[in-house]
Amino acid sequence: MAKIIVVTSGKGGVGKTTSAAAFSTGLAMHGHKTVVIDFDVGLRNLDLIMGCERRVVYDLINVIHNEATLNQAMIRDKRIENLYVLPASQTRDKDALNLEGVERVLEELKQQDFDYIVCDSPAGIEQGAQMALYFADEALIVTNPEVSSVRDSDRILGILQSKSRRAESGAEPVKEHLLITRYHPGRVSSGDMLSMEDILDILAIPLLGVIPESPAVLKASNAGTPVILDQKSDAGLAYDDVVARFLGEERPLRFIKVEKRGLLNRLFG
Repeated sequence: MAKIIVVTSGKGGVGKTTSAAAFSTGLAMHGHKTVVIDFDVGLRNLDLIMGCERRVVYDLINVIHNEATLNQAMIRDKRIENLYVLPASQTRDKDALNLEGVERVLEELKQQDFDYIVCDSPAGIEQGAQMALYFADEALIVTNPEVSSVRDSDRILGILQSKSRRAESGAEPVKEHLLITRYHPGRVSSGDMLSMEDILDILAIPLLGVIPESPAVLKASNAGTPVILDQKSDAGLAYDDVVARFLGEERPLRFIKVEKRGLLNRLFG
């Protein structure tokens, strides 16, 4: 049975789509048949980060309104076996999404033997975001180490606990995971950012991973490559750890402390 995972945040610009791309790619790299769906109707970005923007012919809205089949709209990744992308529409309004259509698409994906359906939610609490999280079995809450981002993430947790299908039906609640992105240990130690411990105290959900602030993220996005494929970068390694932990492997947290600089490094920078 396919598991539906929503990648969500209350605030925009926290690295949510980057995380959805890296996370779904990582699941496929571990041998799981995975599809990642862009719910950000009108502001499509997932296909750019996945490097398949030129291959988009049909999209999620076309499928919901029976203007194309699911197989026509899904794009198979050329690098990773078992990885598919279902893009959002750039020309439609978010009102084009409807609950019945989204449910039908998700059920059809389940029938195609997908192991994981990753939903890249738009930021905030408007219709597209609520559609993405309504059917979730699990949720990755993406937040930056700043007060406004953490506060907005707390609001999203409230919606998950009250307005998801699991909450409405009284079933087992959506399983929540915290993903902290753009973490900079040096700025944390100087008091410019919230610490990992501060964020955990506020949100009180299990920590799945910490992604360090890294130029590799922007470089990968501009190249149309999920950063998890860059295994020489700290961000790529951190996302690989996140996926491994999600799948049940125990891995220690990395990139959360200030690196001690050696004598030569201090002298010559």
